Amino acid sequence: MTEETIVKCTECTSRNLHKDDKRGEVVCFDCGLVLAEDVIDQSAEWNVYNPEDGDKKARVGAPTNMLLHDKGLSTEIDWQNRDFSGKAISSTNRSQLHRMRKWQARARSNNSRERNLQNAMQEMSSMGARLELPRSIQSEAAVIYRRALEANIIRGRSIPGVAGACLYIACELAGVPRPIADVSHRLRMGKKELGRTIRQVKLKLRIRTKPKEASQFIGQFCSRLGLNSEIEGACQEMFIKIKSLELDSGRGPTGLAAAIIYISAIVGGQRRTQRDIADISGVTEVTIRNRYKELAAALDINLEELI
Repeated sequence: MTEETIVKCTECTSRNLHKDDKRGEVVCFDCGLVLAEDVIDQSAEWNVYNPEDGDKKARVGAPTNMLLHDKGLSTEIDWQNRDFSGKAISSTNRSQLHRMRKWQARARSNNSRERNLQNAMQEMSSMGARLELPRSIQSEAAVIYRRALEANIIRGRSIPGVAGACLYIACELAGVPRPIADVSHRLRMGKKELGRTIRQVKLKLRIRTKPKEASQFIGQFCSRLGLNSEIEGACQEMFIKIKSLELDSGRGPTGLAAAIIYISAIVGGQRRTQRDIADISGVTEVTIRNRYKELAAALDINLEELI
Protein backbone atom coordinates (compact mmCIF):
# COMPACT_ATOMS: atom_id res chain seq x y z
CA MET A 1 0.00 0.00 0.00
CA THR A 2 1.51 3.33 -1.10
CA GLU A 3 1.14 6.72 0.51
CA GLU A 4 -1.34 7.84 -2.18
CA THR A 5 -3.76 5.01 -1.32
CA ILE A 6 -3.63 5.59 2.46
CA VAL A 7 -6.62 7.72 3.46
CA LYS A 8 -7.35 6.44 6.96
CA CYS A 9 -5.70 4.52 9.77
CA THR A 10 -6.08 0.72 9.64
CA GLU A 11 -6.10 0.52 13.45
CA CYS A 12 -8.46 3.30 14.61
CA THR A 13 -9.96 4.34 11.21
CA SER A 14 -8.89 7.93 11.85
CA ARG A 15 -8.22 10.21 8.92
CA ASN A 16 -5.96 12.50 10.93
CA LEU A 17 -2.74 11.40 9.21
CA HIS A 18 0.62 13.11 8.96
CA LYS A 19 3.40 12.63 6.42
CA ASP A 20 6.89 13.14 7.84
CA ASP A 21 9.18 13.98 4.90
CA LYS A 22 12.35 13.79 7.01
CA ARG A 23 11.66 10.28 8.30
CA GLY A 24 9.80 9.14 5.18
CA GLU A 25 6.81 7.92 7.20
CA VAL A 26 3.03 8.29 7.28
CA VAL A 27 1.84 8.35 10.90
CA CYS A 28 -1.62 8.41 12.48
CA PHE A 29 -1.88 11.39 14.85
CA ASP A 30 -4.52 9.70 17.06
CA CYS A 31 -3.03 6.27 17.81
CA GLY A 32 0.57 6.77 16.61
CA LEU A 33 0.56 3.82 14.19
CA VAL A 34 3.14 4.02 11.40
CA LEU A 35 1.13 3.27 8.24
CA ALA A 36 3.99 3.58 5.73
CA GLU A 37 7.75 3.91 5.93
CA ASP A 38 10.66 4.62 3.60
CA VAL A 39 8.42 6.95 1.59
CA ILE A 40 10.25 8.68 -1.27
CA ASP A 41 9.96 12.47 -1.28
CA GLN A 42 9.02 13.41 -4.87
CA SER A 43 9.33 17.17 -4.33
CA ALA A 44 12.33 19.32 -5.29
CA GLU A 45 15.50 18.86 -3.28
CA TRP A 46 16.05 22.09 -1.34
CA ASN A 47 19.08 22.42 0.92
CA VAL A 48 20.79 25.11 2.98
CA TYR A 49 24.29 25.59 1.53
CA ASN A 50 25.42 28.60 3.56
CA PRO A 51 24.78 28.48 7.33
CA GLU A 52 25.01 32.28 7.45
CA ASP A 53 21.82 32.51 5.38
CA GLY A 54 19.77 30.90 8.13
CA ASP A 55 16.78 29.00 6.76
CA LYS A 56 17.23 30.33 3.25
CA LYS A 57 17.28 27.30 0.96
CA ALA A 58 18.46 26.84 -2.60
CA ARG A 59 17.71 24.32 -5.32
CA VAL A 60 20.37 21.68 -5.94
CA GLY A 61 22.29 22.47 -9.14
CA ALA A 62 21.48 24.84 -11.97
CA PRO A 63 18.29 24.41 -14.03
CA THR A 64 18.49 22.67 -17.38
CA ASN A 65 19.37 24.96 -20.27
CA MET A 66 17.97 23.92 -23.65
CA LEU A 67 20.42 26.28 -25.40
CA LEU A 68 23.30 23.97 -24.43
CA HIS A 69 23.74 20.73 -26.34
CA ASP A 70 23.93 18.71 -23.12
CA LYS A 71 21.28 20.89 -21.39
CA GLY A 72 23.97 22.12 -18.98
CA LEU A 73 24.11 18.83 -17.06
CA SER A 74 27.80 18.11 -17.60
CA THR A 75 30.76 19.69 -15.83
CA GLU A 76 32.57 22.54 -17.53
CA ILE A 77 36.13 23.61 -16.75
CA ASP A 78 36.59 27.38 -16.75
CA TRP A 79 39.05 28.82 -19.27
CA GLN A 80 40.48 31.35 -16.82
CA ASN A 81 43.83 30.22 -15.45
CA ARG A 82 42.85 30.96 -11.86
CA ASP A 83 41.84 28.76 -8.97
CA PHE A 84 38.73 29.06 -6.80
CA SER A 85 40.26 31.76 -4.59
CA GLY A 86 41.26 33.86 -7.60
CA LYS A 87 44.97 33.15 -7.51
CA ALA A 88 46.80 32.59 -10.78
CA ILE A 89 47.67 28.98 -11.57
CA SER A 90 51.35 28.27 -11.81
CA SER A 91 52.92 27.68 -15.21
CA THR A 92 53.77 24.09 -14.30
CA ASN A 93 50.09 23.23 -13.86
CA ARG A 94 48.74 25.18 -16.84
CA SER A 95 49.70 22.52 -19.39
CA GLN A 96 47.94 19.87 -17.32
CA LEU A 97 44.86 22.07 -17.01
CA HIS A 98 44.89 22.69 -20.77
CA ARG A 99 44.86 18.93 -21.42
CA MET A 100 41.99 18.52 -18.96
CA ARG A 101 39.96 21.17 -20.82
CA LYS A 102 40.68 19.52 -24.16
CA TRP A 103 39.56 16.08 -23.03
CA GLN A 104 36.57 17.55 -21.24
CA ALA A 105 35.44 19.23 -24.48
CA ARG A 106 35.90 15.96 -26.36
CA ALA A 107 33.95 14.02 -23.75
CA ARG A 108 31.01 16.46 -23.93
CA SER A 109 30.58 15.88 -27.68
CA ASN A 110 31.78 12.39 -28.48
CA ASN A 111 29.50 11.65 -31.46
CA SER A 112 28.18 13.40 -34.57
CA ARG A 113 24.78 14.17 -33.04
CA GLU A 114 26.32 15.90 -30.02
CA ARG A 115 28.68 17.88 -32.25
CA ASN A 116 25.77 18.93 -34.46
CA LEU A 117 23.81 20.10 -31.42
CA GLN A 118 26.83 21.93 -30.03
CA ASN A 119 27.34 23.90 -33.26
CA ALA A 120 23.61 24.50 -33.68
CA MET A 121 23.08 25.83 -30.16
CA GLN A 122 25.99 28.24 -30.52
CA GLU A 123 24.61 29.40 -33.87
CA MET A 124 21.11 29.76 -32.43
CA SER A 125 22.31 31.90 -29.52
CA SER A 126 24.08 34.21 -31.96
CA MET A 127 20.99 34.42 -34.20
CA GLY A 128 18.71 35.07 -31.22
CA ALA A 129 20.89 38.02 -30.21
CA ARG A 130 20.74 39.45 -33.74
CA LEU A 131 16.95 39.09 -33.80
CA GLU A 132 16.70 40.51 -30.26
CA LEU A 133 14.65 37.54 -29.06
CA PRO A 134 14.03 36.73 -25.37
CA ARG A 135 15.50 33.60 -23.84
CA SER A 136 12.11 31.85 -23.69
CA ILE A 137 11.70 31.96 -27.48
CA GLN A 138 15.29 30.83 -28.02
CA SER A 139 14.68 27.86 -25.70
CA GLU A 140 11.52 26.94 -27.64
CA ALA A 141 13.50 27.11 -30.88
CA ALA A 142 16.13 24.80 -29.36
CA VAL A 143 13.42 22.25 -28.54
CA ILE A 144 12.14 22.41 -32.14
CA TYR A 145 15.69 21.92 -33.46
CA ARG A 146 16.16 18.82 -31.29
CA ARG A 147 12.93 17.40 -32.68
CA ALA A 148 14.11 18.17 -36.21
CA LEU A 149 17.40 16.41 -35.52
CA GLU A 150 15.56 13.33 -34.24
CA ALA A 151 13.35 13.34 -37.36
CA ASN A 152 16.48 13.51 -39.57
CA ILE A 153 15.37 16.81 -41.17
CA ILE A 154 18.88 18.28 -40.80
CA ARG A 155 20.40 15.94 -43.38
CA GLY A 156 21.08 17.81 -46.62
CA ARG A 157 20.45 21.23 -45.07
CA SER A 158 22.75 23.71 -43.41
CA ILE A 159 22.74 24.09 -39.63
CA PRO A 160 22.23 27.91 -39.77
CA GLY A 161 19.30 27.46 -42.17
CA VAL A 162 17.44 25.03 -39.92
CA ALA A 163 18.30 27.06 -36.81
CA GLY A 164 16.88 30.21 -38.43
CA ALA A 165 13.72 28.34 -39.42
CA CYS A 166 13.29 27.07 -35.84
CA LEU A 167 13.62 30.62 -34.47
CA TYR A 168 11.02 31.87 -36.96
CA ILE A 169 8.59 29.09 -35.99
CA ALA A 170 9.19 29.70 -32.27
CA CYS A 171 8.23 33.36 -32.75
CA GLU A 172 5.00 32.29 -34.45
CA LEU A 173 4.15 29.85 -31.64
CA ALA A 174 4.79 32.57 -29.05
CA GLY A 175 2.35 34.93 -30.80
CA VAL A 176 5.04 37.45 -31.82
CA PRO A 177 5.74 36.59 -35.47
CA ARG A 178 8.47 38.34 -37.40
CA PRO A 179 8.34 39.24 -41.11
CA ILE A 180 10.28 36.65 -43.05
CA ALA A 181 12.00 39.41 -45.02
CA ASP A 182 13.28 40.96 -41.79
CA VAL A 183 14.46 37.61 -40.43
CA SER A 184 16.28 36.68 -43.65
CA HIS A 185 17.91 40.13 -43.79
CA ARG A 186 19.16 40.04 -40.18
CA LEU A 187 20.37 36.46 -40.44
CA ARG A 188 21.87 37.07 -43.91
CA MET A 189 19.97 34.21 -45.51
CA GLY A 190 18.08 33.83 -48.75
CA LYS A 191 14.39 34.55 -48.30
CA LYS A 192 13.29 31.69 -50.57
CA GLU A 193 15.60 29.15 -48.97
CA LEU A 194 14.50 30.19 -45.47
CA GLY A 195 10.83 29.95 -46.42
CA ARG A 196 11.37 26.50 -47.94
CA THR A 197 13.10 25.24 -44.80
CA ILE A 198 10.32 26.65 -42.59
CA ARG A 199 7.68 24.79 -44.59
CA GLN A 200 9.64 21.53 -44.45
CA VAL A 201 10.16 21.73 -40.68
CA LYS A 202 6.47 22.47 -40.09
CA LEU A 203 5.41 19.64 -42.39
CA LYS A 204 7.76 16.98 -41.00
CA LEU A 205 7.14 17.86 -37.34
CA ARG A 206 3.42 18.54 -37.84
CA ILE A 207 3.62 22.00 -36.32
CA ARG A 208 0.53 24.12 -36.82
CA THR A 209 0.65 27.87 -36.29
CA LYS A 210 -2.24 30.32 -36.22
CA PRO A 211 -2.72 32.67 -39.18
CA LYS A 212 -0.85 35.91 -38.66
CA GLU A 213 -2.74 39.18 -38.17
CA ALA A 214 -1.70 42.76 -38.76
CA SER A 215 -2.16 43.57 -35.06
CA GLN A 216 0.78 41.27 -34.21
CA PHE A 217 3.15 43.41 -36.32
CA ILE A 218 1.90 46.87 -35.34
CA GLY A 219 3.74 46.99 -32.00
CA GLN A 220 7.18 46.04 -33.33
CA PHE A 221 6.84 48.29 -36.41
CA CYS A 222 5.83 51.30 -34.29
CA SER A 223 8.71 50.66 -31.90
CA ARG A 224 11.27 50.54 -34.70
CA LEU A 225 9.81 53.69 -36.29
CA GLY A 226 10.03 55.60 -33.00
CA LEU A 227 6.26 56.19 -32.71
CA ASN A 228 4.74 56.70 -29.28
CA SER A 229 2.10 54.59 -27.55
CA GLU A 230 -0.74 56.88 -28.64
CA ILE A 231 -0.08 56.13 -32.30
CA GLU A 232 0.18 52.42 -31.54
CA GLY A 233 -3.14 52.51 -29.70
CA ALA A 234 -4.75 54.33 -32.63
CA CYS A 235 -3.40 51.67 -34.99
CA GLN A 236 -4.90 48.87 -32.90
CA GLU A 237 -8.28 50.63 -32.80
CA MET A 238 -8.19 51.09 -36.57
CA PHE A 239 -7.38 47.42 -37.05
CA ILE A 240 -10.44 46.44 -34.98
CA LYS A 241 -12.64 48.57 -37.28
CA ILE A 242 -10.98 47.08 -40.37
CA LYS A 243 -11.49 43.54 -39.08
CA SER A 244 -15.17 44.21 -38.30
CA LEU A 245 -15.62 45.38 -41.91
CA GLU A 246 -13.67 42.28 -43.11
CA LEU A 247 -11.23 44.47 -45.01
CA ASP A 248 -8.31 42.31 -43.86
CA SER A 249 -9.53 39.30 -45.81
CA GLY A 250 -7.13 38.31 -48.60
CA ARG A 251 -4.53 40.92 -47.69
CA GLY A 252 -1.04 40.33 -46.32
CA PRO A 253 -0.73 41.15 -42.61
CA THR A 254 2.57 43.03 -42.94
CA GLY A 255 1.32 45.22 -45.80
CA LEU A 256 -1.91 45.91 -43.93
CA ALA A 257 -0.02 46.81 -40.74
CA ALA A 258 2.26 49.14 -42.73
CA ALA A 259 -0.74 50.94 -44.28
CA ILE A 260 -2.47 51.31 -40.89
CA ILE A 261 0.67 52.80 -39.37
CA TYR A 262 1.07 55.18 -42.30
CA ILE A 263 -2.50 56.49 -41.89
CA SER A 264 -2.38 56.70 -38.07
CA ALA A 265 1.00 58.47 -38.09
CA ILE A 266 -0.32 61.16 -40.43
CA VAL A 267 -3.53 61.64 -38.44
CA GLY A 268 -1.56 61.74 -35.16
CA GLY A 269 0.90 64.33 -36.44
CA GLN A 270 3.94 62.03 -36.49
CA ARG A 271 4.19 61.38 -40.18
CA ARG A 272 6.59 58.75 -41.50
CA THR A 273 7.45 58.36 -45.16
CA GLN A 274 6.38 55.34 -47.16
CA ARG A 275 10.05 54.55 -47.73
CA ASP A 276 10.76 54.40 -43.98
CA ILE A 277 7.78 52.15 -43.32
CA ALA A 278 8.64 49.93 -46.30
CA ASP A 279 12.18 49.40 -45.00
CA ILE A 280 10.87 48.39 -41.58
CA SER A 281 7.99 46.16 -42.71
CA GLY A 282 9.69 44.46 -45.65
CA VAL A 283 6.94 45.35 -48.15
CA THR A 284 7.17 47.66 -51.15
CA GLU A 285 6.05 51.27 -51.30
CA VAL A 286 3.53 50.34 -53.98
CA THR A 287 1.85 47.88 -51.59
CA ILE A 288 1.64 50.52 -48.86
CA ARG A 289 0.24 53.04 -51.31
CA ASN A 290 -2.46 50.69 -52.59
CA ARG A 291 -3.45 49.50 -49.12
CA TYR A 292 -3.70 52.91 -47.48
CA LYS A 293 -5.86 54.26 -50.30
CA GLU A 294 -8.24 51.31 -49.94
CA LEU A 295 -8.43 51.72 -46.16
CA ALA A 296 -8.81 55.49 -46.27
CA ALA A 297 -11.70 55.21 -48.72
CA ALA A 298 -13.43 52.50 -46.69
CA LEU A 299 -13.02 54.36 -43.37
CA ASP A 300 -13.84 57.76 -44.92
CA ILE A 301 -10.49 59.34 -43.98
CA ASN A 302 -9.30 62.28 -46.09
CA LEU A 303 -5.52 62.25 -45.97
CA GLU A 304 -5.02 64.84 -48.70
CA GLU A 305 -5.87 67.62 -46.25
CA LEU A 306 -3.36 66.33 -43.71
CA ILE A 307 -0.45 65.56 -46.04
